[in-house]
Amino acid sequence: MSSLRISEIFYSLQGESNTVGIPTVFIRLTGCPLRCVYCDTAYAFTGGSRMDIDAIIDQVKSYSTPYVTVTGGEPLAQPACLDLIKQLLDQGFSVSLETSGALDVSGVDPRAVKVMDLKTPSSGELSKNLYSNIAYLTDKDQVKFVIGTDEDYQWSKTIMAEHELAKRSQILFSPVMGQQNPTDLAEKILQDRLPVRFQIQLHKLLWDDARGK
Repeated sequence: MSSLRISEIFYSLQGESNTVGIPTVFIRLTGCPLRCVYCDTAYAFTGGSRMDIDAIIDQVKSYSTPYVTVTGGEPLAQPACLDLIKQLLDQGFSVSLETSGALDVSGVDPRAVKVMDLKTPSSGELSKNLYSNIAYLTDKDQVKFVIGTDEDYQWSKTIMAEHELAKRSQILFSPVMGQQNPTDLAEKILQDRLPVRFQIQLHKLLWDDARGK
């Protein structure tokens, strides 16, 4: 029986991506090989409890919503994550995977929605981007750029153009809360006519940094 180390399972509104605002069950896996300077889930780096996949799915079912997000940490750091995603999909759930883009996504079930970061310069983890992952993105997947500085913004525009990302998947630009003024970022997007979705982390506006929200 496959099992994973789980930091928490909770029910909340989706705070990001193109399903923002929809009631969703979040499965947060423990562990991450990255240390982004703006990380807001450092508590998930260690600890947690080991759970069988069947027990995880039973808990997910108790919330009576079809939407599930597998997140971390970095969920792909645990190989059994792929099996969890497949079993959730097999049982009819709509599954999204939040991944850093630093680990190989080629084995992710193609029915899942991949929400993949490309780490910007201010993250401190720019060198960890695995650009070969771009080949596995489809038009239902999303690439997220977390913008903390103007350098991040300019870099993100360059990467979008170099890899023709807007032709391959949806693009998300998200300001680092407390660092990048969201209005300024919105104005830049409009000025440059970028084909991106601007997003603010809804859960932080509603519940600040409360854990399990």
